[in-house]
Amino acid sequence: MAAPVVGLTGGIGSGKSTVAAILAELGARVIDADRIGHEVYGPGTEGHASVVQAFGPRVVAPDGTIDRRALGAIVFHDPGALARLNAIVHPLIAAEIQRRVAAVRAEPGAPPIVIEAAILIEAGWRFFDRIWAVIAPREAAIVRVVADRGLSREDIERRMAAQATDEDRRRVAHLVIENDGTRGELRPRVEAAWRTLGR
Repeated sequence: MAAPVVGLTGGIGSGKSTVAAILAELGARVIDADRIGHEVYGPGTEGHASVVQAFGPRVVAPDGTIDRRALGAIVFHDPGALARLNAIVHPLIAAEIQRRVAAVRAEPGAPPIVIEAAILIEAGWRFFDRIWAVIAPREAAIVRVVADRGLSREDIERRMAAQATDEDRRRVAHLVIENDGTRGELRPRVEAAWRTLGR
């Protein structure tokens, strides 16, 4: 039987990356869609050329990479700009994820594959066997992001508004991991989710 593919999603500050790290410890092969997102518009790529063409030289950092903060300042203030960016990068990310999934599945005794993807719902991706959503109380998520990333509350709320809602995530998820306590309380919930994969 082919290794199961789980799409792991959650909003900003939900603890999705913490859940992914625990799943990796348990034996999953984790593919980080956000990291792939950085790679698909690295210097010299088709994605880089398309992003610069769409948003101009102001989004290029001195070292030639795309300045994510400058780009974020544009797209999280303008739904049209965000849609334009997504139309460029989502297909590139999807193609690379599917390539990596195929490579893992080709390995003998391949482990379950977890694709950590905040944009899973928004991108309309359907190449998962099941979808797991990490849900955290809104206020806790905001506090966590302020502490971890130094973004302002206003910036975080704007990003939350640009993402799918927790109601959207609950609607499509086969399994919901509630992250409403400590990391110690979270781990057994992740372990219980892992056991549903039958590994």
